[in-house]
Amino acid sequence: MTELYIIRHGQTAANVAGLKQGTIDDERTYLSETGIAQAKELAGALDLTGFAALYHSPLHRTVETAQIVNQTAHLPMVADDRLLEISYGDWDGQLNADLMTKYPDLFDPLINDVRASYAPVANGESFASVEARVQAFTEEVAKAHPDKRVAVVTHGFTVRSFAINATQSHDLTILEPANCSVTKILVDPTSGDQHLVYYNRSASPAF
Repeated sequence: MTELYIIRHGQTAANVAGLKQGTIDDERTYLSETGIAQAKELAGALDLTGFAALYHSPLHRTVETAQIVNQTAHLPMVADDRLLEISYGDWDGQLNADLMTKYPDLFDPLINDVRASYAPVANGESFASVEARVQAFTEEVAKAHPDKRVAVVTHGFTVRSFAINATQSHDLTILEPANCSVTKILVDPTSGDQHLVYYNRSASPAF
C-alpha cells in the first residue's frame, strides 16, 4: 500500500477574513504569522524523513507550508496543478458572508458553505471536477511510489476531495479540514482501492 499524508496549508489572512480564496495567489493568501507557527508545529510533529516525495499545489500558501514541513527531510518537492484549490470562478476573493446573503439557496446554512449547485452561477469549478483530478493524481502517485510514504500539501476543498474519493461519499458529507491538519489515505497501487485511515488530525488537538 502507498501511504498518502495529505496536509492542508497553514492559516492565511484570507482564511481569517472569511474570503473565498479559490485560486487567487496574492498577499491576502500568504501564510499569516499563525499559519507559519502552525506549519512549524506540524514540522515538529510529523517527521518526513524516509518519505519518497513531497507533492504540493503551486500556490504560494502551499509552497511555503511545504518548505517549512520539509526543512529536516529535504524531500524532492514536486508542484502539481491537480492539487490546486477549487476555483470559485467569479467568487474568488469575495467575502463568504456577502455571497451567502446574495445567494442563500446556493449555500448550506448549517455549515455556511457552498452547495455543488453554485458552480454554474459563479462560473466556478464543479465539485466533481476537483474530485476527478484528485483521483487521477492519487492513482498516478500510488503507482509511482508503491509501498512508500508520500507527503502532499494542498488546500481545504482538495483535501476534502481526497477523503470523498476514498470513502465514496458525495458533496458536503465531509467538511473542510483545519489549517495544517493531516489526513492519511492508503492506496493500493495495483487496484487503486483507497482506505481513509484518519482525517483532519492536528499537531495540537482542540477537542
